[in-house]
Amino acid sequence: MTVITMSRTEIDRMGVLHDLADGRIKIAEASRLMGLGRRQVFRLAKAYGKHGPEALVSRRRGRPSNRCYPMALRTEVIGIIKDRYCDFGPTLAAEKLAELHGIDLACETLRQWMIVAGLWKDRRARLKRVHQPRHRRDCVGELIQIDGSEHWWFETRGPQCTLLVYIDDATSRLMHLQFVESESTFDYFAATRAYLERHGKPVAFYSDKHGVFRVNKKDAVGGDGMTQFGRALHALNIDIICANSSQAKGRVERANATLQDRLVKEMRLCGIDTIAAGNAFLPTFIDDYNARFAKAPFDDRDIHRPLAGHDDLDDSFAWKEERSVSMNLTLQYDQVLFILEPTGIARSLARKRVTVIDYPDGRLAIRYNGIDLPYRVFDKRPQVNQAAIVENKRLGPVLAYIAEKQKELDMSRSSKAPRRRGQKNHMFKVG
Repeated sequence: MTVITMSRTEIDRMGVLHDLADGRIKIAEASRLMGLGRRQVFRLAKAYGKHGPEALVSRRRGRPSNRCYPMALRTEVIGIIKDRYCDFGPTLAAEKLAELHGIDLACETLRQWMIVAGLWKDRRARLKRVHQPRHRRDCVGELIQIDGSEHWWFETRGPQCTLLVYIDDATSRLMHLQFVESESTFDYFAATRAYLERHGKPVAFYSDKHGVFRVNKKDAVGGDGMTQFGRALHALNIDIICANSSQAKGRVERANATLQDRLVKEMRLCGIDTIAAGNAFLPTFIDDYNARFAKAPFDDRDIHRPLAGHDDLDDSFAWKEERSVSMNLTLQYDQVLFILEPTGIARSLARKRVTVIDYPDGRLAIRYNGIDLPYRVFDKRPQVNQAAIVENKRLGPVLAYIAEKQKELDMSRSSKAPRRRGQKNHMFKVG
């Protein structure tokens, strides 16, 4: 059995010709119904009687149009776009092709070519992804969403800073807030420790893909794949889950929007303009916020776990890195050279790995198999890293710190550096 593909017009013509062949209509009526002349109707009726429905199918179907552009030109244009304009839209690409390459094409023609080549998506394909809501967790402490919100919290009265937000997924209850200068690992250490000491250990934290929570370098080698924050939570038997999109952790994102409105205005009314004063005000604000916006959980149980006797928060919330000991019993950490005292244990550690533990309060320990090794500092020279890697969320505080140091350096140079005749202080360049 042969399958014949026909258009709607061809199917209608077949019905008219069938009626004409059976004598139910005349040539004039058939010509009017099909919108064709009498000679054309006679020609189609003769072909239909001889070959059947196949005679009504257009012979041009499946063939390129006689007015289409040559395939060589199409290949050339797509090649130019891939090489030079791969991120251009059809309209701008058509303008540049005409301006720089002398190729005049209609925008719609170029759009269709780019869609077929995979260089452009039509409007439907570019629609935003739909994020459907999910049910809350059942119990308090089952999932805690965390995020850092950088904002002018004190408006023009104080510095720009970051608010670390901890919100319960089951109730939308604010569990902990803390103002910090930047969204850094040590700041999350301090805030999370305060959370655990007050509420206990949740089942899991839910965060974004910030470098504090997740190793984002694709070519990262060595290590166990954990960040410092992830290692600290693992030691305390707490999971960390990273959301794939901001919509997935929408409760904390919506809380940030509310805080950027209400909290800013409440602190304005109280005249708060410093991070310390803001942190002192937060407990009162949290109580009022939860009374207004918190939801009742599906299950009344609070599944926070109390801190166990073996949970050492000082040790867990410390920065830990491994270093190799040289034959001279030395090692380097943070641009400082340390010498291990030649004890019995230290003498056997040449070419072995030890752990450097950097505590938030400034203390530092060098440990091997749970034993702290005595050491002394040999050399500590301040060095400037001209190509330091800075995370995006810490860029503001880092730039502020650099500007402050540069100002101090310029002030010290202005009094010591000689001036050429007629040259102002701020124009003098040392080196």
